Amino acid sequence: MLETRTPAQPRGHGTGTLSSEDGGPRGQALATGRRVLALEGQAVLSLAERIGPSFADAVECLERESGRIVVSGIGKSGIVARKIAATLTSTGTPAVFLHPVEGLHGDLGIVGHQDVALLVSKSGETEELYPLLSFLSRAGVPVVALTAPDSGLARHAAVWLDCSVSEEACPMDLAPTASTTAALAMGDALAMALLERKGFRAEDFARLHPGGALGRRLTVRVEDVMVAEGYPALPEGCVMKDCIVPLAEQRGTVPIVDEERRVVGVITAGDLTRLMEHQAEFLQVPVADVMTRSPKVGRVGDLGSVAARLMQAHGVMALPVVDERGTLHGVVHLHDLMRAGVL
Repeated sequence: MLETRTPAQPRGHGTGTLSSEDGGPRGQALATGRRVLALEGQAVLSLAERIGPSFADAVECLERESGRIVVSGIGKSGIVARKIAATLTSTGTPAVFLHPVEGLHGDLGIVGHQDVALLVSKSGETEELYPLLSFLSRAGVPVVALTAPDSGLARHAAVWLDCSVSEEACPMDLAPTASTTAALAMGDALAMALLERKGFRAEDFARLHPGGALGRRLTVRVEDVMVAEGYPALPEGCVMKDCIVPLAEQRGTVPIVDEERRVVGVITAGDLTRLMEHQAEFLQVPVADVMTRSPKVGRVGDLGSVAARLMQAHGVMALPVVDERGTLHGVVHLHDLMRAGVL
């Protein structure tokens, strides 16, 4: 006969577990986690305090060349370099990771004369990088370095950015922790600055990320899911009696338009309910006295995710979709956006 067990209760406040103030192994773990996060956070913040004209120089150097950015590093810095290359590529700046040792055995063939190199090294004295640095110098490929000041790599780079940290999060000050976080953050800063310089848009991001949930969020537009054919819109001069059937048929939202079918307001089922609660003769009340004027709207061409965020921010379930003149084209509902996978 199988033994049955009572499911373990979730651990947390009020369950008799130790807090960081209680001491013991659990308290020590909490204290260590908080110390590491605080130290690594400070390492990143210190970069912002030290950033200067050399950062703008680095962005211009990376943007100036017409080829790719070749990103390289060894060990933990190599892992950071791979991530930086991936971020650059996905945000409109072609980049490739080059392992410095594999490069010496044939992979240097990926480096072109129009490329620029981005080298990552905590100490700036990494021996495996020097043969690569020598090759890049002979090939006339400019080097941007994320490294420590007063290092060999900093002296040989066209531009270097100080990514040094006062201490690692490792209690022995040995394992690269705060230093790799700082280098990764500086790589992100460069990628975002390049993104802005290139005028990279959400549409460009969508083109490079067509798959999965992210692809749906970046490709589905409001006109893809809005209700357009035969969607009722009522004129400003109507009364609340005229709204009852359209509200029931169209999931509780009806746009109010002027003579040129430009949206001037919205009536919702909630508006009708509140009116009924306070006014017995509600059927003949003018819609203009009840409607929400200057309502939130979606624009033709907007991403569905933009419309969804607008609805969530303002607590509405539907948006009229209009063009640049404010002319009604349809209504997009939050549930339709959810079914389309943009949330």
